[in-house]
Amino acid sequence: MPGTGPRRAGSNLLGGEASPYLLQHASNPVWWHAWDDAALKRAADEDKPIFLSVGYSSCHWCHVMAHESFEDEGIAALLNEHFVSIKVDREERPDVDDVYQKACQMATGQGGWPLSAFLTPDQKPFYIGTYFPPSDVAGRRGFGGVLRWLAQAWAEHRADVAANAERFAESLRAAESAGSAAAGGAPPRPAAPFDRAAADEAAVNLLHMADEHNGGFGSAPKFPSSACVSFLLRYGRMSGLAKFTRIALRTLDRMAAGGIFDHVGGGFHRYSTDSRWLVPHFEKMLYDNALIPVNYAEAYRATGDAAYLDVMDRTLSYVLRELAAPGGGFYSAQDADAGGEEGLYYTWTRSEALDALRSGDGALSGAEADAFCAYYDVTDGGNWEGRAILYNSAPLHAVAFRFGLGDDAARAALRAGREKLLARRAEREAPGLDDNVIASWNALAASALAAGDRVAPGRGYLAAAERCVERVAFGMRSAGGGVSRVARPGRGAIPGGLDDHANCANALLDVFEASPEERYLERAAELGRVACERFWDDESGGFFMTADAPAGGGGGEGEPAQRRLVVRPRSRHDMSVPSGGSAAVRALMRLHALTGEAEPGRVAARALEAQARGAAENPFAFGNLLNAAMSLVDDPPEVTVVNAPASDIARRVLSMYLPGSPVVTVASAGQLAALSGRPYFAGKRFGGRTEVYVCRAGACSAPLHSMGQVEEALAARPPPGGAPAAAASAAAPRSS
Repeated sequence: MPGTGPRRAGSNLLGGEASPYLLQHASNPVWWHAWDDAALKRAADEDKPIFLSVGYSSCHWCHVMAHESFEDEGIAALLNEHFVSIKVDREERPDVDDVYQKACQMATGQGGWPLSAFLTPDQKPFYIGTYFPPSDVAGRRGFGGVLRWLAQAWAEHRADVAANAERFAESLRAAESAGSAAAGGAPPRPAAPFDRAAADEAAVNLLHMADEHNGGFGSAPKFPSSACVSFLLRYGRMSGLAKFTRIALRTLDRMAAGGIFDHVGGGFHRYSTDSRWLVPHFEKMLYDNALIPVNYAEAYRATGDAAYLDVMDRTLSYVLRELAAPGGGFYSAQDADAGGEEGLYYTWTRSEALDALRSGDGALSGAEADAFCAYYDVTDGGNWEGRAILYNSAPLHAVAFRFGLGDDAARAALRAGREKLLARRAEREAPGLDDNVIASWNALAASALAAGDRVAPGRGYLAAAERCVERVAFGMRSAGGGVSRVARPGRGAIPGGLDDHANCANALLDVFEASPEERYLERAAELGRVACERFWDDESGGFFMTADAPAGGGGGEGEPAQRRLVVRPRSRHDMSVPSGGSAAVRALMRLHALTGEAEPGRVAARALEAQARGAAENPFAFGNLLNAAMSLVDDPPEVTVVNAPASDIARRVLSMYLPGSPVVTVASAGQLAALSGRPYFAGKRFGGRTEVYVCRAGACSAPLHSMGQVEEALAARPPPGGAPAAAASAAAPRSS
C-alpha cells in the first residue's frame, strides 16, 4: 500500500499512488513518500527534517525542477540521507498546499509551484521557496547547496532551526486566527453590513489596479481574474458609470485577441507572461476554461455583441472535445509541454502555417492564407522564440481590404484556416493530460455549461452539465452526505473540502434553474447543510477549508493525515479559483431564496458582515465574494418562466443580463407541481402559454405575457417593505 515498502536507491513509494503527478515521480531516485501517517512517523522516528514538494502534473516548472534535481543521483543522495521527502499533488490536497503557500508568501512575498518547503517532523516550516536551480546561478544558491546547508543547520544548529520554525508556526496561526488579515495578527475588523458604500469603495479600488490600455489588473504576469471582471461588469450596470464596464469589456477583448486564447483549438491558457496577453504560460486548466466562458456569456448578455458569444462557444467546445471524461465530468488539465518543449504544440513557423492552410481539401487561396497570417501575426521571424503565437494584431476590415477580400470572405477564411491548423496540429505529439476528475473544478465546468445553454441553447451544453453533476455531485457522494475530492481509477476516497461542497451546490442550482428537477435542489440543500455543519465557524463568521471531523464520527479513510496539519486553514481569499468560503456564501444565499430555509441565509449574512470591510479594501482578493455581496445592494429580481420550451419570450428573457438573479425555467406542469410546496414557487401556475413572474421583496408580479411587461417589471423598484411597483395592483404572494 502507499507509504510502506522498502527504501532503496532507485526506488520510492509513489508507484502505488493514483495521482498523475505523484506517478510522474515514481521512478525518481529520490525516496518519495506521499503525505500520509507513515511519512510523518518516519520523520519523527528518525529525527529528520521533511522536504515537502508540492506541484501538479501539468506544471511546467515542476517538470523543470524534476528533470534538473529530482532525477539527479547526487541531489537524490543528499535528500535520501538527510531528509524525509514527501510529494503532494495540490489537486488532491489543496489544504496542505494552502498552509505552506501562505508560509512561502510570508517569507518571500510570493508563492507558486513547485513549492519547496523544509519542515520539522511536527510540520513546522523553517525554510521555504518555490523553484530552485540545481546549482548556484548568478549569486542564487542552488538546490544542492541548499540541501547541504540545511542538513548542516539541522545537525549543528538545531535550536536556531527550532526557533525559526516556531516563529513561522506562530505567524501561520496568527494569519488563520479569527479576524486576522495578515501574519502577525492584525486587529480584527468590526463586523459590518455590505452596503452601497462598500460596493463603491471596492469598485474604485479595483479600478485603480486596472490596466486601462491592455485590460486586466496589475502588470505581468497577468491572470484572467474572472471574478473581478464579473464584478466590474455588474457594478458598471448598477451604477451607470461606463468606465467600470469599459475596463471589464476591454479585458475580455484583449484576452480574446491575445495569445492567452488558443485561436486554433479554443480555450484559454493559464496566464500571460506579459502585460498585453501575447505570451502565455501554455498549460490549460479546467477551472480557467470554466470560469472565463461565463465572463463572455455575461458580456454577450450585457452588450448583444456576438463576438463574446463566439469566444464562449469556442471555449466550451474545447472543454467538451479535449477534457471530457468517460461517464461524465472532465479531466483537470493539459500540460504546457509537448515533445519536451513548452508551447511547441501551440506555435507555428510561417512555412508550417502556410503549408497547412494551402493543403488538402478546402485549401485556402494565396490571398486567403496571407490574410490569415496577417490577421494572426504569423510572420517569418515569429513573435516568440522564432515561432508564432497566434495573436490578433490587426482589425478584420483592414486585413480584408489589404488582400482584396470582403469582410465576410475574410471571416470565412479565418474560420476555415483555424480548422486547417487544428487538423494539422492533431498530427503533433499532444500535451500530457491530467486525468484527475476533481469535484470542485468539475462543478465550475457544469456551471459554465449551464450558463452557455442560457445564451446558446440546443448545442448540448445543458445535457453535458447534467451529466457532470450526476458524476460528481451524486456519483462522488461520501459518507454523511458530502462529496469526495477527486475520482480516478485505483484511488481511495479523499475527503472533499469546502470548495468541493460549495461549488457542487452552486452547480446543482445552476442546472436546477435550467431544468428544475427537485432532486437537484434537494442535493444542493444537503451540501449546504454539510458546509454549515462541518466547515462553518460561527464565532469568527468564516469557513475552514477542511471539515471538522470525519462524517459519522471518526476513522474515515485518509482522515488522520487529512486533519493533521500545523494549522487548520481557513478559506477566505479568491485567487485563480473562487475560495470555498465565497462559493459557500453564494450557494447559501441562493438556497435561502429557493428553499425558504432560514439557516443558509443567516450563515451567509454573518459571513458577509465579517468580510465586508476586507472585501472593500482589497477587492482583488475577494472578487467572487463581492459578486455574491452585490445581491444585497443592487436588488436582483427573481424570475420564473413557466411553460418555457420553444418560447420566444423565454429565449429573450434568458438572453437578458440579470446578474445575481435566479432565472428558473419550468418546462412542465409536473415540474411545477413537485415544487409547488416551496415558497419560491407558491402562487405560480402552469397554463397554456408562457408566463413570466418577476418577484422582489417577497412578492411577485401577476403573470406576464409580453416582453414589454417583463421589462417594465424588471425596471421597477419596490417601495420599502412593499411589493414591486409594477405589480402592486395584482401581486401574487410568493409565500404565506
